[in-house]
Amino acid sequence: MLGFISARQAGLEDPLRLRRAESTRRVLSLELNKDKDIERIHGSGINTLDIEPVESRYMLSGGTDGVIVLYDLENLSQKPCYTCKAVCSVGRSHPNVHKFSVETVQWYPHDTGMFTSSSFDKTLKIWDTNTLQPADVFHFAETVYSHHMSPVATKHCLIAVGTKSPKVQLCDLKSGSCSHILQGHKQEILAVSWSPRYEYILATASADSRVKLWDVRRASACLITLDQHNGEKSKASSEAENTAHNGRVNGLCFTNDGLHLLTFGTDDRMRLWNSSSGENTLVNYGKVCNESRKGLKFTVSHGCSPEFAFVPYGSTIAIYTIYSGNRMAMLGGHYSSVDCCVFNPNFQYPIIRNILHLYMKDLLCCYD
Repeated sequence: MLGFISARQAGLEDPLRLRRAESTRRVLSLELNKDKDIERIHGSGINTLDIEPVESRYMLSGGTDGVIVLYDLENLSQKPCYTCKAVCSVGRSHPNVHKFSVETVQWYPHDTGMFTSSSFDKTLKIWDTNTLQPADVFHFAETVYSHHMSPVATKHCLIAVGTKSPKVQLCDLKSGSCSHILQGHKQEILAVSWSPRYEYILATASADSRVKLWDVRRASACLITLDQHNGEKSKASSEAENTAHNGRVNGLCFTNDGLHLLTFGTDDRMRLWNSSSGENTLVNYGKVCNESRKGLKFTVSHGCSPEFAFVPYGSTIAIYTIYSGNRMAMLGGHYSSVDCCVFNPNFQYPIIRNILHLYMKDLLCCYD
């Protein structure tokens, strides 16, 4: 470390190299934090977490009880041991609370004045953070599994929504209506994710074992259906279409540069794809346990070398190097299955899901 600092002062090292080296060291030394805790508000499991990208200070959580909680992650007491307090919540007594399990929460990418939530009650709600009242509500005919807003969009305000229907729906915040329907999947849509590199590129994962990449500007929007065999299927195969996994695909995550896409399936496999060509890079992560019957939310690091994927693995979180597939560590501490995790590159620690656990350095996760 001193060598890095001396070389940086002398102008011999790129300043970013020191930052990457320190971020990597912190990820590899992650352990359960004994000094930080998060106030317990949810009375049951937590399905989803999101940290706002503006200050990385406020975190949303959505539970199986329909409750949404907003936490302040900053240590206002300046004490070494502290508990992150809930700022407010949409509790069971709130007139606009979701009736059933909240499956996804997401901050508006550009400020903290608005956030979104979707639920098994067949609704997507757009919330005003200041009043904690819904500014708009989208109703669907089927159960909602997942939704996502583009983190980089400047020319559209579309929210991609995956439901029990095989059709992907795009809701326009400007008009307050469903503006597009993307057809091509044969079963329910379990995960959706916009590219962090190109604002019109969308990835979707389905129970039909397929992952599709779409350009929503095109009439025939589907660009490619990912093929785990890279076009070299056995002659004995009876499959008429490409498949990304041999089971339901319930997890999607782009790398931060948008050049690659990670997918996760109930065949206990995770795969890395070139998001431009659709090629399976054939990185071998080994068996990655996936027993979830709905969407599973995992995340990737930012600013490390190499970059890492944090993947719920039973009651633990597995850390993998993205481009080599090596499993570097297993983060324990939960007593039931972990459903989601988020990475906070600014405060250098993680979170996990029902009782929330803080891990020293960079990751946040939750469990039932």
